[in-house]
Amino acid sequence: MNRLKSVLRKSILIFLGCSLLTACNDAPKSSSEAKDSPAATPVLHYTVVKTHPHDTNAFTEGLQIYDGKLYESTGSPKELPQTQSIVGEVDLSSGKIQTKVELDRDQYFGEGIVFLKDKLYQLTYLSKKGFIYDARTFKSLGTFTFPSKEGWGLTTDGTYLIMSDGTQNLTYLDPTTFAVVKVLTVIDEQGAVINLNELEYVKGYIYANVYTTATVVKINPETGQVTGKMDLSSLQQDAKTKYPQALEMNGIAFDSTSGNWYVTGKLWSTIYEIKVNP
Repeated sequence: MNRLKSVLRKSILIFLGCSLLTACNDAPKSSSEAKDSPAATPVLHYTVVKTHPHDTNAFTEGLQIYDGKLYESTGSPKELPQTQSIVGEVDLSSGKIQTKVELDRDQYFGEGIVFLKDKLYQLTYLSKKGFIYDARTFKSLGTFTFPSKEGWGLTTDGTYLIMSDGTQNLTYLDPTTFAVVKVLTVIDEQGAVINLNELEYVKGYIYANVYTTATVVKINPETGQVTGKMDLSSLQQDAKTKYPQALEMNGIAFDSTSGNWYVTGKLWSTIYEIKVNP
């Protein structure tokens, strides 16, 4: 009988221990633990205002509004012999690019552009070299080098050149000496955001197209934190439906006069004019 009582006591203690353990595991997390969970990045919504034609031979690398005109820079992959590395003004009625600058496609692959203080700056992909032109005449004013292994997108905050190189880093360059001023690492709730490509600086924030996706991220230039994301996959799908040879989205430009954005991609047949709702 005593042995039976002992077994029963042990069974009761084991049961109580398991019950307490289960209760502890099911207990709600503390407020401090809840705060540690990263918050989802806010979604930026948009509406399509208008569409414009786009040159389907244009392998888009950069897009920018300057002096009321839309300019585009393009690259020239060897496997696409119809492409050129040019910079020119886009005729929104036809989509054709009125060439202002052309690089030798056997030597250079054109990348992002930006206008700053009456000059046009143009990156190249793998040569670690950039070109400078007069913003009115497009006459060559010289070249510059940069430390990044690759040149991708380019924008400006009005003081510095800000370039992407396909990583999570944005490099600030002095536009006179081309010395590196700072390197900004871009992160969201998941960590580093890689493949940053085409850039646009708008109202104190940097916007970046994430290459191979139809996502545009809004970046705080002080912290590198992504504060908003815009999913343009519906535009990309529409572009591919209209022209099956269309490739990745790449090309964002903000028009400060209308408050609208222009969006296109490599070999797209359409430029989408959209209104972004913060």
